[in-house]
Amino acid sequence: MGRLKLQMQITVDGFDANGPSDLEWDEIRDYSRDLFINADTIVIGGKTAVDFIPYWDDAATQPGGSWYGVAKKIAEAKKVVFSRTLAGPEWNNTTIERGDLLTAIERLKAASPNDIIVYGGVSFAASLVREKLIDEFHLFVNPIALGNGQSIFGGLADPQRFKLVKSIPYNNGLVLLHYELK
Repeated sequence: MGRLKLQMQITVDGFDANGPSDLEWDEIRDYSRDLFINADTIVIGGKTAVDFIPYWDDAATQPGGSWYGVAKKIAEAKKVVFSRTLAGPEWNNTTIERGDLLTAIERLKAASPNDIIVYGGVSFAASLVREKLIDEFHLFVNPIALGNGQSIFGGLADPQRFKLVKSIPYNNGLVLLHYELK
């Protein structure tokens, strides 16, 4: 059975963050690649997919790029886009899922012997968190506070407890926090 793993960037104060543009992102590349080694499926929200998938498909055509290995893996992976508005899959290896989120994710997890990676967006990830569908959280905490914004933990009916698996500080100021749902 597949495990659902969320990789996402958040701010120090817990909001969705793409992060300051002056950070050196290559430092987290190996962790991102290694997280994907046992995965073969990506789940993603429709709003994020329209930029995310073309970006990585393009990066997968640039062998000299520092993220080329990660991009190739993302481009080759099966992608399931959750959307009620997208007309159809515009990208290779992509299906559109319009059904009930809980049912669809449980079906994907049951059918997959490999890990399933979630790459957001924030409202999609928040829906998965509320349903307690995420097995592992891989949160890159950005060294910035916004004071407001969207959080993947907004709207929880009950507190959720996590077990810290590991933390990794990076020279660029990011801190990786790897948690499992208790």
